Amino acid sequence: MQAFEYQPTSHRKEHPMQTLILNGSPRKNGDTAALLSHLQKHLQGEIIEISAYYDNISPCIDCRRCKESGICVIPDQMQDVYKIIETCDNIIIASPIYFSELTGRLLDTASRLQTYYYGMQKNHGHPVKKPKRGGVLLVGGGEGDPEIAYATAVRILHYMKAKEIYPLICSHRTDEIPAAEDGAVLAQIRELAAFLHRD
Repeated sequence: MQAFEYQPTSHRKEHPMQTLILNGSPRKNGDTAALLSHLQKHLQGEIIEISAYYDNISPCIDCRRCKESGICVIPDQMQDVYKIIETCDNIIIASPIYFSELTGRLLDTASRLQTYYYGMQKNHGHPVKKPKRGGVLLVGGGEGDPEIAYATAVRILHYMKAKEIYPLICSHRTDEIPAAEDGAVLAQIRELAAFLHRD
């Protein structure tokens, strides 16, 4: 997977709906990818997908420099992601369930939102000005508790100022039925797309 190239909103000819996807799966053609592919078929506007495994984003190193400045100083791809979070309309978190949680690499990426936590403490308001809508797509083979991973994902979405979050969508029988064939979940994804498009 090639690294994405971010084009600032001011340089785009139009201003379509913009959706940021944080993909926590290591499998490029697995069940998570299948659900995201179905979602993208029903989304309008610009879609930017970030891979926790394949894009250049390091975990927070707890240097605490953002505590004073409000700015993360790690010079990697997350700097572009912060810009996208500022401008996007929707944020989707997608992940397999590992030990009832989001994948470790996705949690590593989320740890870089620490700068928002300090920003809220210092400024008594959210550093991200534009509210968003959010959604969570999870897949699992039947073990583990998707509600735990969903609660973590919702907390992460709140740090990115997702004010309205669609209920959990989870294909939780992938050992028996591939996510791409889970009709009930595919129908929920179409409903999620409609929710994201709502005025």
